[in-house]
Amino acid sequence: MFKELKYLFFILFIILTIFLAVDYYFSDNNKKKSYRSVQEINEMIISYSEKLILLNNDTDNVVKYVEKNLDNKKKNHSFWKLINSDD
Repeated sequence: MFKELKYLFFILFIILTIFLAVDYYFSDNNKKKSYRSVQEINEMIISYSEKLILLNNDTDNVVKYVEKNLDNKKKNHSFWKLINSDD
C-alpha cells in the first residue's frame, strides 16, 4: 500500500513539475522578458558596432604569382618509376 502511494506521489510530482514549467514557458510575462532581453542585446550590438574603428585595407598586391617553369634544375619524378628503377 505504501509503495503504491509512493509511486502515485512521484507521478503527481513529475506531472505537476512539467505542467508548471510549460505554463511558465508559454506565459505572457516570460515572452515579454525574452523579447526585452533580445531587444537590449540588439541595442548593445548596434552601439558597439558604431564605436568600432575601421582599418584600412593593406593587402593589395601582397600575393606574388610564380610560374612553374622558373626552376628548371628540378627533376620531375614519378612514384612508380622510382620504385621500378634498378639504379
